[in-house]
Amino acid sequence: MTKLNPATTALVVIDVQKGFLQREANGERRNNPEAVSNMARLLDAFRRRGMHVIHIRHASTNPGSLLRPELPGFASMDETREIGEEPVLVKSVNSGFIGTDLEQRLRNAAVDTVVLVGATTNHCVETTARLAGNLGFDARLVEDACYTFDRTGHGGRRESAEDIHAMTLSNLDGEFATIETTDSLLAALETSAAA
Repeated sequence: MTKLNPATTALVVIDVQKGFLQREANGERRNNPEAVSNMARLLDAFRRRGMHVIHIRHASTNPGSLLRPELPGFASMDETREIGEEPVLVKSVNSGFIGTDLEQRLRNAAVDTVVLVGATTNHCVETTARLAGNLGFDARLVEDACYTFDRTGHGGRRESAEDIHAMTLSNLDGEFATIETTDSLLAALETSAAA
């Protein structure tokens, strides 16, 4: 049974930006169609309990990226937009820990468990999860609250979003992070509240 201490747990929402909606509108195919609604469910649960929430936003330096800070795609998706005093940390590389004060914020708040959601599974979510684990945090990656896209891989082979997502989870599981579901985390929060 998943256990969480609400006082020492933070939800980190990674790169849930409108540029990814543009990619879908341009015909790119993704997995986990319920991922953003699951992120919103987790945000609601954390907010209702007054728990830590941190947003990460990617400011791409790639000239062709939809996530460049001057473009509409840089903005957060409506369902996961920050509210109140929730911090938004801006990065320009894959990991939410590089070029931001994420680690220091977590340490200052005595957070030892980070719940990770966002886009895309095999890029910024994975890289942030790996570094969270390396830094000694109890990283919980929520498999149905992150997603990725089909892509052409090394050697020209076409890879499905489902296969990429599953392999990423397999690579992280047990070594860098614990793989969770939205329901398992919500149940853990309910159990913690009842304790």
